[in-house]
Amino acid sequence: MAEYQAQNKAKLISDVRRRFEAEYVTDKSDKYDPRDVERLQQDDNWVESYLCWRHNVVDETLKMLDESFQWRKEMSVNDLTEASIPRWLLEIGGIYLHGYDKEGNKLFWIRVKYHIKDHKTILDKKKLIAFWLERYAKRENGKPVTVMFDLSETGINSIDMDFVRFIINCFKVYYPKYLSKMVIFDMPWIMNAAFKIVKSWLGPEAVSLLKFTSKNDVQDYVSVEYLPLHMGGTDPFKYSYPPLIDDDFQTPLCENGPIASEDEASSKEDIESDGKETLETISNEEQTALLKKVNITEPTSKAEENEKVDSKTKAFKKPLSVFKGPLLHISPAEELYFGSTESEEKKALIVLTNVTKNIVAFKVRTTAPEKYRVKPSNSSCDPGASVDIVVSPHGGLTVSAQDRFLIMAAEMEQSSGTGPAELTQFWKEVPRNKVMEHRLRCHIVESTKPTTLTLKDHAFNMSEKTSEDLYLQFATSRRESDCSPP
Repeated sequence: MAEYQAQNKAKLISDVRRRFEAEYVTDKSDKYDPRDVERLQQDDNWVESYLCWRHNVVDETLKMLDESFQWRKEMSVNDLTEASIPRWLLEIGGIYLHGYDKEGNKLFWIRVKYHIKDHKTILDKKKLIAFWLERYAKRENGKPVTVMFDLSETGINSIDMDFVRFIINCFKVYYPKYLSKMVIFDMPWIMNAAFKIVKSWLGPEAVSLLKFTSKNDVQDYVSVEYLPLHMGGTDPFKYSYPPLIDDDFQTPLCENGPIASEDEASSKEDIESDGKETLETISNEEQTALLKKVNITEPTSKAEENEKVDSKTKAFKKPLSVFKGPLLHISPAEELYFGSTESEEKKALIVLTNVTKNIVAFKVRTTAPEKYRVKPSNSSCDPGASVDIVVSPHGGLTVSAQDRFLIMAAEMEQSSGTGPAELTQFWKEVPRNKVMEHRLRCHIVESTKPTTLTLKDHAFNMSEKTSEDLYLQFATSRRESDCSPP
């Protein structure tokens, strides 16, 4: 059944491409941006999003593509940048991305009170909407957003039905499948009639996506940590510009970059801190005996290190949830589990397994680069091999459920080198469509089990273990007993 569905989907995608090229592009190529036409021929997910929205009816899908592509060219969507938007619009904070709903969808905020109806500025406001949606679409490639239509403190001057209709069309025609739901907050009674018109624009299928809420029930869709104070939430976030407010992933601390001396110093610091944090519940005599086994200045190759970690951890590593990607299998699949302050388990482990026949380069990025050390954060994995990545908060900083990690991976040529300089050059040149991406959320787990008991129960043959070996065994043991995902 699944095979049949896949074949049918492939046939529909092929039909859309063939007919759009023959019936719409021929003799009318100036109607569209060539970049959109090219992308249509290469990006299956993009074609599928239009097909799904039109219930796999090819004729309707073609009409939708025609309308969408003409709009994209008229708005110069592919060329929209911050410079395309008046600075005052970016500074006022009426439209931005921030936070997540309870289903993990990104929140797209529209603060209506900052919008004053004015035909002179409406085009710029539409461009701002398109700028944010295109920016998000290119990064997330199909993951839905939840629109937070905040009508609190809204006056009659803010009601602009043309602007509302444009937003509706963005999700109905231009960015199909991207709307998870539209949460309407604190709508004044004066707008009841207006939103009856909005419902007619959406159509019967999409009306169910409208969620009218007040301070009493908005938490049904968004938890308090992502709601501002005026919605009854606890999010201390305050909009400011610059920079752009977004969850852009950046390189974390301890990136294995091209400067070898910095890497060596960082590696040495990590090993020393690993030993200190892991052994803080062991007696001074045990610490002394254990640390004598750690020779941080002895050079070892990356292959030797990976082999040592693999051999030490495979025997007792409990399988966690696994994301099975085309290049890497990633464990855990969705969330990194960190212990609470009381539990003192400050680190998390990511296991990458190469399921290809080629070397796979990988990078780890985060939305909070000032917070985390990641080791290694930029390296490679041999065919069939596994790599363990240790993530730890830097300098005792607190882990937040809002922090996220992005794992990027791409296949390398067999002849390519895997040194820091070669990896840096590789990431500069690899095409975007060849990069696999997977995101992980952070999860804080409360623990009441005494750390000392857990550690001593599993610290057998301590005289033959390094501090890093002991940490890996300790972390795995704690994860098995306290924070195994459901």
